[in-house]
Amino acid sequence: MLVYQFIPACWIALILIWLFASFGVKKTVRQEPPLSRLGNTVPIGIGAFLLAAHRSWLGPLNILIFPHSLNVYYVGAVLTFVGVTFAIWARFHIGRNWSGVITVKQDHVLIRSGPYALVRHPIYSGLTLAVIGSAIARGDIAAVLAIIAILYAFLRRVQIEESWMSETFGSAYADYKARTPALVPFIK
Repeated sequence: MLVYQFIPACWIALILIWLFASFGVKKTVRQEPPLSRLGNTVPIGIGAFLLAAHRSWLGPLNILIFPHSLNVYYVGAVLTFVGVTFAIWARFHIGRNWSGVITVKQDHVLIRSGPYALVRHPIYSGLTLAVIGSAIARGDIAAVLAIIAILYAFLRRVQIEESWMSETFGSAYADYKARTPALVPFIK
């Protein structure tokens, strides 16, 4: 059914927007070393594989946790759409300070408005919600493992970014951190 193409379309749209928006970012002055970066990208890659892989490739990991029904898919699709939309909003709001890897940019600016007024890491918040939505729609053990792998990577990235932002912005970041939750709006 065509409706089942909605979640993959959300992810494809996100990837295309990310690629388009990656042009024109500020020059990088500090970047996470490649070996450290693997600690983020490998779990994300594993999670993406587990969410996208054909069920026949996953053996016992394809045992269902949620029933396959249109209603369950709709719940997952809505969460995926809201998460992707929030991440895209955050991506455009951070503008030229953005990078796909952990960096500090030349003339880096601390963004505290838009989605960054709700959470310090809105791209990760949105993507986490989208992953959870996709996992609900998939409904199997592989999907739960995907959430765990991707959440691990995001939490690891948050820890590194928090340290770098504290070093870069000092008391301004400490102030921001004291007032704004890291990932979940309204929950400190």
